Amino acid sequence: MNQTEQRSIRHLPPSAKLLYKVLESGGQMTQKELVTATSLSQRTVRYSLKRLKDEGYIVERYYFADARQSLYGLWDTAPSTGTV
Repeated sequence: MNQTEQRSIRHLPPSAKLLYKVLESGGQMTQKELVTATSLSQRTVRYSLKRLKDEGYIVERYYFADARQSLYGLWDTAPSTGTV
């Protein structure tokens, strides 16, 4: 992550920053995988994902392996072949 990206996430809560870093290093993940990877509660992960998505840091994609879940990833790691 460059300094511009670091400055841009400074205003986010610690949980959202953690999710951003996990997605940055781990690629696309489901909410369940993020809960496991971060040891945060489901509610905290859900709130942080919403905040990151609303502010345009991440994208939510359809998860073909399980239609009940979504995949989350950073904008720059999301495939550009379809709609989000």
